[in-house]
Amino acid sequence: MSDLPERWRAARVAVAGLHLDSASCSRASNATLDAVARHARHEAEVGGYVAAEAAAPVLQAGKAAVAALVGMTAADVVFTTGSNHALDLLLSSWPPPRRLACLPGEFGPNLAIMAANGFDVCALPVDDAGRLQLEPAERLVRDQRPALVHLTALASHRGIAQPMAEFAAVCRAHHVTLVVDAAQALGHLDCEVPVDAIYSSSRKWLAGPRGVGVLAVRPDLAARLRPRLPPPHWPAAEATAVLDRLAHGEANIAARVGFSVAVGEHLAAGPTAVRARLTEVGRQTRTALAHLPGWRVVEPIDEPTAITTLEPTDGAEPSKVRALLIAERGIVTTAAEPTRAPFELRRPVLRLSPHVDTTGPELEMFAAALVAATRAVG
Repeated sequence: MSDLPERWRAARVAVAGLHLDSASCSRASNATLDAVARHARHEAEVGGYVAAEAAAPVLQAGKAAVAALVGMTAADVVFTTGSNHALDLLLSSWPPPRRLACLPGEFGPNLAIMAANGFDVCALPVDDAGRLQLEPAERLVRDQRPALVHLTALASHRGIAQPMAEFAAVCRAHHVTLVVDAAQALGHLDCEVPVDAIYSSSRKWLAGPRGVGVLAVRPDLAARLRPRLPPPHWPAAEATAVLDRLAHGEANIAARVGFSVAVGEHLAAGPTAVRARLTEVGRQTRTALAHLPGWRVVEPIDEPTAITTLEPTDGAEPSKVRALLIAERGIVTTAAEPTRAPFELRRPVLRLSPHVDTTGPELEMFAAALVAATRAVG
């Protein structure tokens, strides 16, 4: 049996309660926290820009580690402040026409960014679980020819893994650009898939610091982009590579250093082993919660993800239950409101997202605590 859960837990400070919220923000390792603090101290000693120059090899290693996870090169990767920032950088640089296809369950903030950048949006076909239907999707791609397809590989409101690799093959066959939101997928699912662009956050399954993200763009797509800064007609724009223009701006270098360490730790742990353990934890979670009174497990038991959503069946309010679990037990979950997926999620749900170190007894403890909290909030 793998010692991955024990190593993961030993590398971190003791949790104050029970952390079942990795899809929001995982617990960073001591090594990651120490790297952030060391860089911040170095900035104070020698100045921020000098310290940034000294950190360049670490940041380059971080880009190379991300590139290894998505099947690109370090030169294809830029740091951002998070997933929303990455998507806005990409879409604000998109040449006409601006028409895209995405899932009906698209993340609400993503939809807002698409609208703000003037994109017309059409829905990809899905089944009752919200999973992409490949044959109808291929017909849509072939017949409607959207400028790009945006696929959120794993949503934040439902632990359904989308058929990313299979759909990438469809888009390649029809020469349609595919962009993947991997905010919940990177470090969780296999993202080494030949897509045109992929972006993610640091703080979720990779357990990096908050305020960091990445955007990886293949060179042929990068050559088509027209970043808004600096203005395209300025001489500086012509002399600067597209990804360098996307990366321009103030940055929290300490957080990027910490993220680079976190991605390195993920590679050292073994991405395949991490994915297998997360699948196992997801199955254990759904099994433990399958017959609780007042709640319905949304995902199939064997869905290969660690995200489990619980839909109330007797009128419980997930936000009140979540608050009580935190206040009385130190148990952290997420209450997902319909605004997360405004065209698919019809009612609030309670989301659990345990990481590799979560144990069976802890899940049993959560189940008992959930029953008690549900009764308490009426």
